[in-house]
Amino acid sequence: MSDKHLITESDVAMDVDKLLEEYDVDASKSRKLTGLLGKITTYIAIAMSVFQLYTAGFGTLLSVKQRALHIIFAFTLGFLLFPATKKGNKTKASILDYVFIILNVIIFGYLFIFVKEIALKGVNMSSVDILFGGLAILLTLEITRRAVGPELPIVAILFILYARFGPYLPGVLGHRGFSWERIISHMYLTLEGILGIPIGVSATFVFMFILFGAFLDKTGVGKFFIDLAYSLTGHLKSGPAMTAVVASGFMGSISGSSVANTVTTGAFTIPLMKKTGYKAYFAGAVEAAASTGGQIMPPVMGAAAFIMAEFTGIPYIKIVVAAAIPAMLYYFAVGTMVHLEASKLGLKGLPKDKLPKISKLMLSQGYLLIPLFIIVAFLVMGYTPLLSAFYAIGISIIIAIAATLIKGDKSFGVNEFLGALEQGAKGSVGVACACACAGIIVGIVTLTGLGLRIAELIVTLAQGKLLLTLFFTMIASIILGMGLPTTAKYIVLATMAVPALIKLDVNLMSAHLFILYFGVVADITPPVALASYAGAGIAGANAMKTGFQAVKIALAAFIVPYIFAYDSSLILVKEVVDGTVTFMPFISAIPVILSAIIGIVCLASAVEGYLTDTCKVYERVLLFAAALSLLKPGLLSDAFGIVVLAFIYFMQKSRLKINKSDTSSINY
Repeated sequence: MSDKHLITESDVAMDVDKLLEEYDVDASKSRKLTGLLGKITTYIAIAMSVFQLYTAGFGTLLSVKQRALHIIFAFTLGFLLFPATKKGNKTKASILDYVFIILNVIIFGYLFIFVKEIALKGVNMSSVDILFGGLAILLTLEITRRAVGPELPIVAILFILYARFGPYLPGVLGHRGFSWERIISHMYLTLEGILGIPIGVSATFVFMFILFGAFLDKTGVGKFFIDLAYSLTGHLKSGPAMTAVVASGFMGSISGSSVANTVTTGAFTIPLMKKTGYKAYFAGAVEAAASTGGQIMPPVMGAAAFIMAEFTGIPYIKIVVAAAIPAMLYYFAVGTMVHLEASKLGLKGLPKDKLPKISKLMLSQGYLLIPLFIIVAFLVMGYTPLLSAFYAIGISIIIAIAATLIKGDKSFGVNEFLGALEQGAKGSVGVACACACAGIIVGIVTLTGLGLRIAELIVTLAQGKLLLTLFFTMIASIILGMGLPTTAKYIVLATMAVPALIKLDVNLMSAHLFILYFGVVADITPPVALASYAGAGIAGANAMKTGFQAVKIALAAFIVPYIFAYDSSLILVKEVVDGTVTFMPFISAIPVILSAIIGIVCLASAVEGYLTDTCKVYERVLLFAAALSLLKPGLLSDAFGIVVLAFIYFMQKSRLKINKSDTSSINY
């Protein structure tokens, strides 16, 4: 293979920032502020990061104060960065934006300053409370519409209307109804509405991990991950595509954003895949599918994992441990699809002498991984995620400065430090707005008891059968995930669908990971598949075709959540009681892991139509049946899957041998 198949950083024609602007929701909508207003916005972002760093290291404020100040910062940045309409001015804020900012500071500043007085009032709301509460809801809906999109605010409005007009609804959905004053009070003055658990998590754990990711980005970890992936997988027949899978897994472990991950790694990997022989839409789909898995990849995962910790009462590190095997199986599934496609096309990998040497790479840049090991070490030692992120950020800064001094270059200086503070704060705005708006939804659910009603409805609809309940929950996760950010989708389903799964004896951890897993997959599921569209944009391919191909590539991964829903040994969980998780030894999970691997290979081969040779129709049917049988682990189902896979494998090997022999005879 010649050098034309290689691609270096200088060969990448696409500008990552421009790609992010085009395909990332936050970046595409945001203003590019310059001059005095640009500087003020930068100062506000840096101030927000400094506030979050200080409270992470030296103790958070009272919950109401921490969350209110977080909202003040996030909403202020939001109104400065996001215009009211797509056609709005992209270089300066409007008078209305300034009015909203002032209202935001007054309304949430009121909660920050008069927290004791408000607490002593109880349910006795003054006219000021009612006015401020109503405006707080409207501001939250408006900034979420701008920063995230209209879908989440529309859902929140429907929930508010549900709370008000409950008596007029039929059947199980009906309830006694609540006055506007009661709804506003619950949304504004309690910790079960706008200032509820979602924004509480955003104001602590989520922000710090986004900031941690920003510092890692500024220290050059992204490029290092891509080089490391090349050195590990570039020589395989599926080389460039497998590189995309591995690099995206590495990046996703610290990113949490499917689109940002797709653009960052895809700018390098997609052109290389196309040069190697993959079709453009397939190259874009591989990157999108691989990048999307980052939200379930430890140690950082996505923002929803931190909210899961709050909702379940399970320590974050234990969620990381439980999510590790399913995350690796997701990437195994995507990698299997990629390998089968490469085999079908007869592709070859890159020459080893043209790839970065892993030993040389680790010696020169391996120190960049230290902050990741540090954050895992602190979590394992029992430190809170907040404090772990704080220390990891501090250590990443020290390491970056030391490396800069030793190398004698200016790879990390004051500008990079301030840039990371700014990037972290701006990157948190969308999540903070989504969390504040999702708080309204959660507040209505707690006020009306809607979660239990929906759970009863799901169980009744599925006639008490777990497989149907899981299937309905999967469909709901994917549909909601198309319109809502992963965080908001998780919150909605955690309050409504999880109780149905628990009612049918699904393990608490399994139930929550199930909805998180499928909500993440929604990022590549048409018609709204932002990660797939970003991959298509880089590849120059049809967006919808890329989206459906991405689903096809990730389809084998769909088997994994069903397996751990039926058998929680796949996530190493024996039981969960009042937030206390009892893990089982890894050896207990080996049979289930093997079952999952066989199921993934069967489904991947059935979907791709290839195992060691092109599958005949009956072989695809048998492989698909074997994959379905492995959804529920068991001796008979596992035996059936193994027998089918082995039978078709040897059948195809024999067929290839005969064809090769016939070809040799003809040539002779």
